[in-house]
Amino acid sequence: MRTVIFDLDGTLADTSGDLIAAANHCFRGLGHGDLLVHADDAAIALTGGRAMLRLGFSRVGQVDESLVDAQYAVLIAAYAEAIATHTVLYPGAMDAVEALRTAGYAVGIATNKPAALAETLLRSLGVRDQFASMIGADTLQVRKPDPAHHIEAVLRAGGNPAQSLLVGDTITDRDTARNAGVPSVLVTFGPGRDVVLALESDATIDRFADLPDVVTRLIG
Repeated sequence: MRTVIFDLDGTLADTSGDLIAAANHCFRGLGHGDLLVHADDAAIALTGGRAMLRLGFSRVGQVDESLVDAQYAVLIAAYAEAIATHTVLYPGAMDAVEALRTAGYAVGIATNKPAALAETLLRSLGVRDQFASMIGADTLQVRKPDPAHHIEAVLRAGGNPAQSLLVGDTITDRDTARNAGVPSVLVTFGPGRDVVLALESDATIDRFADLPDVVTRLIG
């Protein structure tokens, strides 16, 4: 079966607001106040918790990796407590997913977000049942850009990896697809449009309404 695998953060949903809030919770606990600003730091938020912590700490001195590691657990706990306060699905995301399913494609998710958090978020947004598979950062012993992460998401969705593609928003997603030998489609509507366009993926989309036609062109 032809299969479309989606990244989660920055692709299906804008999670940057809740991620930044969790990071700022850590910084306030250390007496620094809010070190990240959503308007400026949304792009870094979508690359992960440790990246946010490093950026914040760089603004008040040198980055101590042991402190990053210690605060990462605090960040995850804070994020789990308020995982869908500001998070929203991107316009047209679920319409595109439903169109693909109706056309006979299997759909799943491959995210470097911890699996339990991803499951909680998807259920909070009311969309978990629309995806036949969900592979998180800790589901396997590897994570993106290792191709096994994508391939397992395809297999668990009942699909054929040779007839699959990955929809994402970062170089990690592009490299995952390349490593798996499948096409990548990157979305350009999140923060960092120019960076996405420079990645030379197999296709880009400015809106989810264009995705079904792009998928058909790339994998039939």
